[in-house]
Amino acid sequence: MQFGDAAEADPLAEFRHRNSKEGLLLRYARGRVTNFGSRQIMTVAGGLFLWMMNGPLDGFAALLISLTGEAVDCLYLRGTERRLKEGEALGRVYAISTVTAGFQALTLSVCIALAWFGETTSAAPLFSIAFLAGAAINGGLVLPYHRAAGTVRLSIYIGLAILLYVLAAALRGPPDTLFSMNAAGTLMLGFMVFSFLNYAVSGFHRHRASTQAVIEKSEELKALNIELAERQKEAQRLSLVARNAHDSVLLLNRDGRIAWVNNAFSRITGYLPEEAIGQRPGDLLNGPETDPGVVAALNDAIARGIPFRGEIQNRTKSGETIWIETNQVPVIDDTGAVDVIVAIERDVTAAKKHQREMTLARQAAEDGARAKAEFLATMSHEIRTPMNGVIGMADLLVETGLNADQRVYADTIRSSAQALLTIINDVLDLSRLNARRMTLDPVDFDLKSCVQEPVRLLRPQARKKGLSLRFDYEGKGAPWLHGDDSRLRQILINLIGNAIKFTRQGGITVRVGYTPDGAGAALLRIEVEDTGIGIPKDKQEHIFERFAQADASTTREFGGTGLGLTISRMLIDQMGGTITVRSEPGKGACFAISLRLAQARRGPGAETREVRMPDAEALALLAGKQVLVAEDAEVNRTLIGKYLDGLGLRVGFAHDGLEAVEKTLKCRPDIVIMDMSMPELSGIEATRRIRAEAAVQPVIVALTANAFDCDRAACLDAGMDAFLTKPVRRAELLAGLVTVAGRVQSEPAQ
Repeated sequence: MQFGDAAEADPLAEFRHRNSKEGLLLRYARGRVTNFGSRQIMTVAGGLFLWMMNGPLDGFAALLISLTGEAVDCLYLRGTERRLKEGEALGRVYAISTVTAGFQALTLSVCIALAWFGETTSAAPLFSIAFLAGAAINGGLVLPYHRAAGTVRLSIYIGLAILLYVLAAALRGPPDTLFSMNAAGTLMLGFMVFSFLNYAVSGFHRHRASTQAVIEKSEELKALNIELAERQKEAQRLSLVARNAHDSVLLLNRDGRIAWVNNAFSRITGYLPEEAIGQRPGDLLNGPETDPGVVAALNDAIARGIPFRGEIQNRTKSGETIWIETNQVPVIDDTGAVDVIVAIERDVTAAKKHQREMTLARQAAEDGARAKAEFLATMSHEIRTPMNGVIGMADLLVETGLNADQRVYADTIRSSAQALLTIINDVLDLSRLNARRMTLDPVDFDLKSCVQEPVRLLRPQARKKGLSLRFDYEGKGAPWLHGDDSRLRQILINLIGNAIKFTRQGGITVRVGYTPDGAGAALLRIEVEDTGIGIPKDKQEHIFERFAQADASTTREFGGTGLGLTISRMLIDQMGGTITVRSEPGKGACFAISLRLAQARRGPGAETREVRMPDAEALALLAGKQVLVAEDAEVNRTLIGKYLDGLGLRVGFAHDGLEAVEKTLKCRPDIVIMDMSMPELSGIEATRRIRAEAAVQPVIVALTANAFDCDRAACLDAGMDAFLTKPVRRAELLAGLVTVAGRVQSEPAQ
């Protein structure tokens, strides 16, 4: 934007520019150039006078010299604006224009000197003094615009007057009366010139200051008018918004009475404006069901002049109950008193109804979740209890002398039972993961052994289908890591089992690699790759959904529940890792696991989850101990009795929780194997009574079909020492008893 445009938009800016050093210089230059002709009238008149008085030579010389000075000065000043626009320094232009002003004053001084010393005009110096006074006035008037130029001119003219009188005295002898009168007149005329110039310059500054003040006031007034117009527009817009707002808007005076309402107020409450104005909102809208506490808080806020926001139950004109969310804000005047209260009220009846419905729905969902959990707990107990007998008896049966056919039958029973148990465990694991109740149990473990175990376990299954199962371990040594190795084995069993299931020929390769990250952890990558049927691209994400396989024909041909990959992915997510798959139909699939696990705290020799049959030395710790088995299922009592045969134990049985308490108090067993769900008293209740009443406290081991983490916590909180789940293998039971054998009291408590 050019300056002229800016000046039109901002008069104050234009004024400041005009009165800046640059602006004043430009005004000075324009004025000198514009008035060039008018100034030459006096020059020509003076030249003609000298021509007539002193002869043509003096007149022509004076005219030529004067015009030369004016021409030099004006020709330079004429290009001032152009020079500044072209970037010439302001100080340089200012200095040169001062020099040209001095040159012009010197040429004029020569003309005045010619008149002073002329043949005829020297007899009457008044003409020269008048000419000098006019020149001084003309030169002094530019002081406000170009102070240096005006000062130079006046200095030259003052110096000229002094020089003329000094030379006159030197050439004409001592001053006489005429000389003195002329000198006195010159001084008086100089004083009048000084007074005039002082008045003119002061007037210029006064006019400039008053003009600036007028412009500033004008700008302030303009700004105030604009602000007032904006406020009027804003008030109009606010009025329009308030009138057409969906929410109810009320203006209350400082006494809390309604001064104005919008249309929404009438629509929501049923009261017309004329019915509401002058009333208190509470008197108009509150009903018997309105909370007095909310009313008191609202009235207190109004009395104290502070904002209030809350929900209040009101009644409409027709008697309908509604819920209102009110937001009341006081407007304070200049004295600090409340001028008006703005109340914005919203009908939240539908929202309150929806909130109640959501609360009921949440309660229903929580009830459903509890019912589901109870169902799963019941299912777990009811299925695991007979499964304990099936698997346990099958294990014992295999250990007896069987012919080939009988061994096949027994192995089939055992493997089928294990398959059924796997399905049950998958369902329970999925339930716990969905409820975020699955907890990881990290220990230090040997990575290589942890991965080799599922491979070794499933190699016979692969061999049976004519498949190879290869294990590639990338890295040196066997790193010890800290994590939940049992869940890692579970994931690998799922992935390797799926690979075997969906591969008809070729084989499966399990690759394991790890990279220490230098921060006490290792980046673990496990890949399970097969040469099976493969997975289409559009189905690869779908296979991780529960109960899902690539297509229905896969389920019919290969079987399975479709939970293995779902559980594996959820477990890996909980461990903070990822699982991905790459595959092409007919070319196999590769599942890749990426995990970051901490390095083991203790290294080799740390704890492991593998349960092995205790050796003879460990079993010797159980010899002579008295064991009470509290179990309501006869098959399980028989099974546990068989497990404990031949160990030198004295074994007794209780059929319910109450009998378990009575026999414990009477017989003082060393170890009690306690079921959780029994008639009369549950295992939890029986344990609490034993802990409260028994003089000699036995070691109590929970053996239950309730396999949730909350069941473990409940047993330990009740005072049990260990927790085993059904179905239990003989090695697991004996290992658990050996672990707690050291806690048995050797003497009765006194």
